Amino acid sequence: MPVRTANARWDGALSDGNGTMRFADYAGPFTFASRFEEGEGTNPEELIGGAIAGCYSMALSGDLGAAGHSPAAVETEAEVEVRPDPAGGFSITRIHLKTTATVPGIADDEFQQIAVGTKSGCPVSKALASVPITLEAKLT
Repeated sequence: MPVRTANARWDGALSDGNGTMRFADYAGPFTFASRFEEGEGTNPEELIGGAIAGCYSMALSGDLGAAGHSPAAVETEAEVEVRPDPAGGFSITRIHLKTTATVPGIADDEFQQIAVGTKSGCPVSKALASVPITLEAKLT
């Protein structure tokens, strides 16, 4: 299996510095404001959100297929929340996944059971096991 890489550089002090994150064909700026306020640019939490949303969507498609249901589409949005940590610094305090799927012929109760099982089984979820991850899954 391949090893994936990413790179980040930060220039300057925390509150007034700036950085760039790079991976694959992406390169994007990030700042204190883009991470902890509403400034322009990306932040590590958005990248974690993209990673878990992508991983979960693929894994759910696979799990549905393994159960005999071929999904037409699976789309996942991840809300990643970062808050000040009482012990100092900041922590990611929760991740909420919102998934919609088009799966012909599946009953909602079976879909919900598979969706919940997938949440704990996708590799990125496993890597983020110290963070509470909640799920809202809907059939369309």
